[in-house]
Amino acid sequence: MRLLKLVPDNTNIGFVRLRYWAFGLTAALTLAAVALVGVRGLNLGVDFVGGLMIEAKFQQPPPLDAVRENIDALGVGDASLQQFGAANVVSIRLPPPASKDEGANNAVVAKVKASLLREYPGMTFTRYDTVSGKVSNELIRNGVAAVFLAVFGIALFGWFRFEWQFGVSTFVAIAHDVLMTLGFFALTQMEFDLNIVAAVLTIIGYSINDKIVIDDRIRENMRKYRKMDMPSLIDLSVNETLPRTVMTSLTIMLALGALLIWGGQVLRGFSAAMLLGIVVGTYSSIYVSSSLLIALGVGPNSFKGKDEGDKPAGRNANAERVGPRR
Repeated sequence: MRLLKLVPDNTNIGFVRLRYWAFGLTAALTLAAVALVGVRGLNLGVDFVGGLMIEAKFQQPPPLDAVRENIDALGVGDASLQQFGAANVVSIRLPPPASKDEGANNAVVAKVKASLLREYPGMTFTRYDTVSGKVSNELIRNGVAAVFLAVFGIALFGWFRFEWQFGVSTFVAIAHDVLMTLGFFALTQMEFDLNIVAAVLTIIGYSINDKIVIDDRIRENMRKYRKMDMPSLIDLSVNETLPRTVMTSLTIMLALGALLIWGGQVLRGFSAAMLLGIVVGTYSSIYVSSSLLIALGVGPNSFKGKDEGDKPAGRNANAERVGPRR
């Protein structure tokens, strides 16, 4: 029985020759994402803007539009509804009342409960949470700090693990991945909460994993084939790691696609962010991060092996090797 190979062993795609198109596309998408975030802004959830969260359990799955109309008629602000876990459990999020005291919060909650009980007798309310403005501001600061520290920490790791050029190229690629995710949420106005911050951090982790594998192969090949020109060497390295990149990305995308379709409303934002992050992370690893090394001046002598002899130059330099390396 032959093993399934999504990428043939002799794959020799010229990724580097498209680097200027890739750089232009990356710059345009990044600017568009920044403009979307600046103009439309993010639809921040209760975690970040503060407000009330009521978890209601109905006897049977309710029509969310009817529940929303019932709450909107009370004049307590625009309600955000999500099915939470089971189909008959609904998370109701409301903006904070004008008055900041606890009595105002309790009055809003009591009004919502009374109205829903009249319409849906027998339902129960399993949880009620309040997020104050002070707590939400702290969550914003912590979330932004977590993302920036992750990006800069990974860039520093690339610098010390390889050379400073690798750290810069990794920083540019990961910053692109994060901005693409933010731009997507600004465009779609999907709710941006702590779950999405967790998705962004997960995207950063996936991206660095993919980029480090390619960077390590580039460094290894630079020590083996010191006379090979950099565009050919980077193409060789990316093609050697391409089966691993494609297989990893496709399997993760299949799982995320299932979560996006059948995971329910509560996981939709997280799944969408992750799915987009995998796509842009794979693109930036192949077309942006590795090709950017050429513009940053990485050359054949950037790494010098002690005991390795020079190999013939040219795209077919890897012909001396026995079998493809994966």
